[in-house]
Amino acid sequence: MADTGLETLISEVLKEYKRYRRQRWITRVIFMLLLAGVLIYPMAQNFEMEPVEHAAIVDLHGVIGLGMDASAERVNDGLREAFDSPNVKGVILRVNSPGGSPVQSRRINRELVRLKAENPTIPVYVVVDEICASGCYYAAVATNGIYADPASLIGSIGVRMDSFGFVEAMKKIGVERRLFTAGDNKGILDPFQPLSAKDQTFVSEMLATVHRQFVDTVREGRGDRLAGEDSELFSGLFWSGEKALELGLIDGLGDIRYVSRELIGTENTVNYTLGFDLVEQLSRDFGVIVSRFAASLRTSTGWRLEF
Repeated sequence: MADTGLETLISEVLKEYKRYRRQRWITRVIFMLLLAGVLIYPMAQNFEMEPVEHAAIVDLHGVIGLGMDASAERVNDGLREAFDSPNVKGVILRVNSPGGSPVQSRRINRELVRLKAENPTIPVYVVVDEICASGCYYAAVATNGIYADPASLIGSIGVRMDSFGFVEAMKKIGVERRLFTAGDNKGILDPFQPLSAKDQTFVSEMLATVHRQFVDTVREGRGDRLAGEDSELFSGLFWSGEKALELGLIDGLGDIRYVSRELIGTENTVNYTLGFDLVEQLSRDFGVIVSRFAASLRTSTGWRLEF
């Protein structure tokens, strides 16, 4: 009986050892595969295959501002990556934004102008999802064309600055405001002090200057396509996509598929928006590699690979 127990123990130990070795082997294989993927992935992008032409998509979503998802740095980096691809037939800036920073909006506009000048054979269009207003429209007018849904909201070509005044509230609760400044105008627009006529005039003139810059940029981008009166177009109003088309603020009604297929001439699209996590970024690039490989197969063997 003792021998039988000892044999059983030895047998279990051997099984456990074999299981341990098998697990180590599997772990090593997985590690080697991951290492091979890291080494092979960059080289795969340099394979000379039949290129697959596609439309590049760059998203501009949310409020435009420094440090935001729709910052000029993030959007412009995506645009540069898209224009630099040898397989891009056209670029689509997909927007859904109420606007935001005039500075960030202008930087996106200027980068689009520069990229268009350096790449005259690559058209760039804007496709509006829900809204393209204010600073978003400021950026959009630099493209070759703007397309939207009939129900999209377009326009709001204006400038605003807002705050609150607490002067009367402070009087009611008996609070005294104490402000010390070095510089006659350092306390301008303090919400706890009455708004003077001098301050109001200064701010109005500043807003008028920024508004003029906005209007000049729209005229530069849209040119003779604008069909409405200046008093209406540049009043800060916004319109549906259908009405915006009548006013010459956009060039047509259509979505990503329409612009990619009918204007750029391809149904293949690749998203170049920066900010994906690593898995999404690798998946996007791997999809392009597979597409190029499939095109190479079709060209050389007549096979057609579809997913």
